[in-house]
Amino acid sequence: MTNIFGNPDKGAMKTRLFQAGVKALEGAGYKVERVQGSGKSSVRRIVKGKESKVVSIRTTQDTWIAFPRTEHDKGWRTLDEVDLVVAVSVDDPHNPKFAKVHMLDGDEMRDRFNRAYAARKHAGHTIHIGRGVWVSLYLPEGNDPVNHVGAGAGLKTPPIATIPLMDDAPPLVEAGAGVVNNFAPLSIPEAKRRLAMTLGVKPENIKITIDA
Repeated sequence: MTNIFGNPDKGAMKTRLFQAGVKALEGAGYKVERVQGSGKSSVRRIVKGKESKVVSIRTTQDTWIAFPRTEHDKGWRTLDEVDLVVAVSVDDPHNPKFAKVHMLDGDEMRDRFNRAYAARKHAGHTIHIGRGVWVSLYLPEGNDPVNHVGAGAGLKTPPIATIPLMDDAPPLVEAGAGVVNNFAPLSIPEAKRRLAMTLGVKPENIKITIDA
C-alpha cells in the first residue's frame, strides 16, 4: 500500500484529497466541523438541517483504505466511532487527475472490515495490533485471494463527487450515470479547458459541436 510519509509529493496529495473530501461534503450542503475532544485528524462532524453525523475522511492514493484494530483487539480504531466513512480516492493510482469521493455507511464498512479481518486470520495472516487492515474500494469482492474479502464498497456506492485535482477547477457531482457541474453552467471555453486537461492536449485543439 502507498507509503505517503517517505515522499513529499505523496504527503501533498494526501492533503489535496482530504480537501477534496471536505469540498464535496460542503457542495452536498453539509457544514463540516471538527469534533471537539476527538483528537483524530480524520474525524469531522457534518451537519445539514437537523441531520448530524460523525464521519472519518480517509484518503487513498492506491484505491485501498485502512483502519487499525483497537489496542486489545476488540474492534476498530476510529471506524467504530463514526456513522459514515468518506473515502476519497484517486481515479488512477499512476496518473491521478481526479478525486472520487464516496460516502459509505459506517455499519456496512464495519461489516466489510470484520469479514476482511476474519478471513485473513483464518488464512493464517499475521495482523499486528495498531497497523492498518487494508481493503480495496474497487476490486470486486471474492474469497480468493483472501485480501479481496470485504472489497468493493466503491463499486457498490458510486461517488457523490468527482473533483479535478486542480485548485481552480470546480467539482463535478455525479448525477445518475452522468456527471454535471454542481455550481455553475458550463461554458464552452471551460469545457474545452477541462477536456484538454483530461486528454493532455491544448484547449485550442478541442472542437465542440452543438446541435440545437
